[in-house]
Amino acid sequence: MKVTIKGEKREIFGKNASRRIRKEGKLPAILYGPNTENVSLILDKKDLFKILKSESGENTIFKVAFDSDKRDVMIKALQQDVVSDEVLHVDLIQIALDKVIRVMVPFVLTGEAVGVKAEGGFIDFVTREVEIECLPKDIPEHIEVDISELHLNQSAKVESIPEIEGVQFTSDPQMIIALVKAPSVAEEEEEEVEEVEEEIIAEEEEPEVIKKEKPEEQE
Repeated sequence: MKVTIKGEKREIFGKNASRRIRKEGKLPAILYGPNTENVSLILDKKDLFKILKSESGENTIFKVAFDSDKRDVMIKALQQDVVSDEVLHVDLIQIALDKVIRVMVPFVLTGEAVGVKAEGGFIDFVTREVEIECLPKDIPEHIEVDISELHLNQSAKVESIPEIEGVQFTSDPQMIIALVKAPSVAEEEEEEVEEVEEEIIAEEEEPEVIKKEKPEEQE
């Protein structure tokens, strides 16, 4: 995804200035990186969200243009409101396309495990992303992990991922990605209790039938 977004240098700072920027549909940002001075910027919120919603998400490499300058960058961090999740500020990091970088990439599970399909287990998706090192051009959008051969109590680990050209895994090779687990006795008992409770509730909700006695005939 080759994208260039326009930015402008930020000259006014403070909470009130930041609020005004966000009300205008823009976001305050800072650009930093090795061997370069930090630059405070203002970005269009729509441009940023297009990048975040792309398949590569925060790992997207794009250019930010301001004044007469244009730099290759990635999103390093997003500062969000803890209540509303609204994005408040963006950290961009300048990158060199010819130098290895370290990023987090999401896993995608493929296939249906034998332990689920035929043995009554369920998948516990333990680790959803992995740390890798590679050149910016080699960053994968995601890493597929085939779980179709997993039986009960078997797991897929980082070490079991086939090699990807140009990519080196830096996470622990023994880190578990996904595990096929059998329902525990406690879970089964809990399900039985829930079923009994549902039956009781259903019975309580049934309307009470009042039988009217036939009045006695008067002599």
